[in-house]
Amino acid sequence: MSDRIDAAIIALNARLNRAALDGTARFVVPGEGTILVDSDGARIGDSSADVTLTADGDVFEAIVTGDLDPASAFMSGKLDIDGDMGLALQLAGALG
Repeated sequence: MSDRIDAAIIALNARLNRAALDGTARFVVPGEGTILVDSDGARIGDSSADVTLTADGDVFEAIVTGDLDPASAFMSGKLDIDGDMGLALQLAGALG
């Protein structure tokens, strides 16, 4: 795993603060790693998930730090979402 992924897990857990999510989300950062997020928090993992969000490292980092709104990233084509859009929106709200 990359240092970016390790830092993202810490930031996600701080921002999400055990948000009640209705499923499991997977962030995929090609070439760097994969993070699973659910009501228990964020952790390294590549298990199946209800929704998969894929972005390059810079976009992912901007989303995690709050510098880029996930909805804006999706609408501009910088973030791909596959699966449960409702859960993706719920995750975006928890990050907001």
